[in-house]
Amino acid sequence: MKHEYRDMKIWHKAREVNVLVYNMTASFPKLETYGLTSQMRRAAVSIVSNISEGSAFESDAQVLKFLYISLGSLCEVEAQSYLALDIRYINDEAQELLLKESDQLKRMILSFMKTLKAKNRLNPKFLFIIFLFTFII
Repeated sequence: MKHEYRDMKIWHKAREVNVLVYNMTASFPKLETYGLTSQMRRAAVSIVSNISEGSAFESDAQVLKFLYISLGSLCEVEAQSYLALDIRYINDEAQELLLKESDQLKRMILSFMKTLKAKNRLNPKFLFIIFLFTFII
């Protein structure tokens, strides 16, 4: 394995975001168990899971693919937090904390992605795979 996920700072930060989401959604109304609660939790789990899954690949292009998915799930959690705020399931402070932590994680993921791209910027195989992933995802 090229990147051991348990050694990756982004994986640990993603776990922190998971805990925040789980704690935050624990107070949501019971009627949301299979709605917003489930959706936010699944998106949060997707963040950390895709970081882990991507780390199993030797190819930086494959790692990037899973980082893109993870980033999308992170944005999903952020968007859902706005809905939770709008319908008063959470207060401003709770959302601010979640957005602060998610912004940190987002910057970390983007930085790692930038590093992988820079490292491979002249590799034609890498560029071709990234091109394909752009249209497949």
